[in-house]
Amino acid sequence: MCAIIMNIYPYNSGHVMIVPFAHKGTFEDLTEKEHLDIMSETGLAIRLLQLTSHPDGFNFGANLGRVSGAGIAEHVHFHVVPRWSGDVNFMPVLADAKVISEGLEQTYGRLAEALDSLKG
Repeated sequence: MCAIIMNIYPYNSGHVMIVPFAHKGTFEDLTEKEHLDIMSETGLAIRLLQLTSHPDGFNFGANLGRVSGAGIAEHVHFHVVPRWSGDVNFMPVLADAKVISEGLEQTYGRLAEALDSLKG
């Protein structure tokens, strides 16, 4: 009922999104089954990121509505962002840029390999 996808504009390496297949614009539009599936997939995403990236913690949540920063306000989705102690730096403040320490393809490869190992 939902998928784990990588964010093409990540806040940190390993930033993934949990995206329901159903095209619904608000949190309250999601069914109980969709809520449960989102939490199940979030748990899987966190486990995969723990296995591959060893973060110190995570941000998990959603931007609900355009005013909150939702890039796709018409489709509810949830973010899982791995965090490490000291991962805040001066680049966003001084240069309006974010440094990502690993390419999307590398992160995807590590996550896919971890998922295969959990399945098999």
